[in-house]
Amino acid sequence: MGTMKETLGFQTEVKQLLQLMIHSLYSNREIFLRELISNASDACDKLRFEAIDKPELFEGDAELKIRVDFDKAARTISISDNGIGMSRDEAIANLGTIARSGTREFFTQLSGDRSRDSQLIGQFGVGFYSSFIVADRVTVLTRRAGLPADQGVRWESDGSGEFSIETIERPERGTTVVLHLRAAGADGDDADSPDDLLSAWKLRQIIRTYSDHISLPIEMRKEEWDKDKGEQVLLDEVETVNQASALWTRPRNEITDEQDKEFYKHVAHDFTDPLAYTHNRVEGRTEYTQLLFVPAKAPHDIWDRQNRKGIKLYVRRVFIMDDAEQLMPVYLRFVRGIVDSNDLPLNVSREILQESRDVKAIREGCTKRVLTMLEDLAENRKDDYATFWKEFGQVLKEGVGEDFANQERIAKLLRFASTNGDSAEQTVSLADYVGRMKDGQDKIYYVTGETDASARNSPHLEVFRKKGIEVLLMTDRVDEWALSFLTQFDGKELVSVARGGLDLGKLEDEADKQETEKVAEEFKDLVERIGKSLGEQVKSVRVTTRLTESPSCLVSDEGDISGNLERLLKQAGQKAPDRKPILEINPGHPLVQRLQAGVAAGAGTDGESAQFDDWSQLLFDQAHLAEGGQLKDPASFVRRMNGMLLALARG
Repeated sequence: MGTMKETLGFQTEVKQLLQLMIHSLYSNREIFLRELISNASDACDKLRFEAIDKPELFEGDAELKIRVDFDKAARTISISDNGIGMSRDEAIANLGTIARSGTREFFTQLSGDRSRDSQLIGQFGVGFYSSFIVADRVTVLTRRAGLPADQGVRWESDGSGEFSIETIERPERGTTVVLHLRAAGADGDDADSPDDLLSAWKLRQIIRTYSDHISLPIEMRKEEWDKDKGEQVLLDEVETVNQASALWTRPRNEITDEQDKEFYKHVAHDFTDPLAYTHNRVEGRTEYTQLLFVPAKAPHDIWDRQNRKGIKLYVRRVFIMDDAEQLMPVYLRFVRGIVDSNDLPLNVSREILQESRDVKAIREGCTKRVLTMLEDLAENRKDDYATFWKEFGQVLKEGVGEDFANQERIAKLLRFASTNGDSAEQTVSLADYVGRMKDGQDKIYYVTGETDASARNSPHLEVFRKKGIEVLLMTDRVDEWALSFLTQFDGKELVSVARGGLDLGKLEDEADKQETEKVAEEFKDLVERIGKSLGEQVKSVRVTTRLTESPSCLVSDEGDISGNLERLLKQAGQKAPDRKPILEINPGHPLVQRLQAGVAAGAGTDGESAQFDDWSQLLFDQAHLAEGGQLKDPASFVRRMNGMLLALARG
């Protein structure tokens, strides 16, 4: 069979990533070994899973292991496994492209600032490409389990933009990655040379630090002191370097905080510590172990609700799948970790997972455990909870509408900005708000807007400012949707300040109410005339006491969608239900009083009528703009505004 050697180019993103890694991650270069051992461990897990149905894939060798070797003279380090291996097509796909959604967004965020970029790369997950941190040439020798020996593959690249691939004879299944280490820096600076890695002691130390939790044996050749040569020499005998028992099966008191954190980095392919984690053995009708982590940074594909690779499922320590989405609800998709069940069948499929009562119990148990972890953060580590909220708050809000059983617990974890402070930071909980409510206040008031500024400056807030009532500012896209499910908290109704019949209850004294009724009667003719002038654009027109500075505002009737939700739906390309707002006018505003004077004087000529229509339209358009809307006919608005300004200038 011909070798079929060909040279192919990397995907553009891979080229960029390789350059970045070499420069940004050198100070953290030891992670290359962790990443390659993690990949080897995954390859063995995959073989063990496929062999449940096809035992012949073991090819008579079911003892899965990983081996690390080095050759001082040749300046190479090799990481080998006897796992699933790769076919030619798989090698091209897995080693030549980054198969991960969010790649483009990732590259738009890179800034050229090394420390920030290396954090971003850590967030992204570096995997196989971390080889190029220490190597200027990487050779991969592999054969997929089940393929004949003459279908082995040799892949090689210097990381500059191309790789070669050829078919070779390879009797053993699995993969060997050979790293040809970089030379010292161009200026002869040994500090840049990875030669210190060519030592059994150093490699053992890295494995024990980063990969001790891997459940497969990681083997290296033994070493002993040779008196004649005066140096350590490698023997043919091998020994296991790591503990080689799955971390989560060990007694809790034997596992250090550090080991749990390193395990997180292996599971999440991240190299920053997790924000919080929980490690429990659950006993009862369903027995399982859960080791769950909350990352410190959101991944780039956090908004992809389909791409959920957070939880690895094991059954009695055998790896089954690495995206067991049935074990965690969508709104907790940021959680990483493992679940190891004693009760599920080894050949469990996704279909069975969907039906299983045991899986339902595990999912409920994991959800409660994560919420407990977040409650602990919110209560006892407020700074860490603020970090969590900044990264994952919008995702957690989805739970309000998706998990009714835990809605109350999720509601307590929510944070918002409010008129109580000047910052757009979301730090106010619903309990904080309730604790500050005024005497006689029985509702929680909120306003929605696209930005903090538009919500904070909404005309709807004017009466609340006047009376010193706090209002929550809702500016996340998910808020409107979530609030349609969260209608009350702690027995207090959540009410939008842009709703039609705004009832301030006991906060409005009797004198206010009588004044409103009197003014409504006085402005009856004006209201009727504006309504006639605006026609189909509005549901109705009325006077209001909610405004103190603005001449007018738009409100939605009970049961109608808000202006903000209408805009969000249109931006998302969805059809919004027809909304006819109510125009409310401020009887104390000079513009409205001027119109009232004209109507009271019985102005009725055609010219005055046209002018009245222009003024009515301006009140409507201004209110529309003030709530963040876009005008259907901006040119007419400008013409009307200019006409009015000219009329005023002429006196």
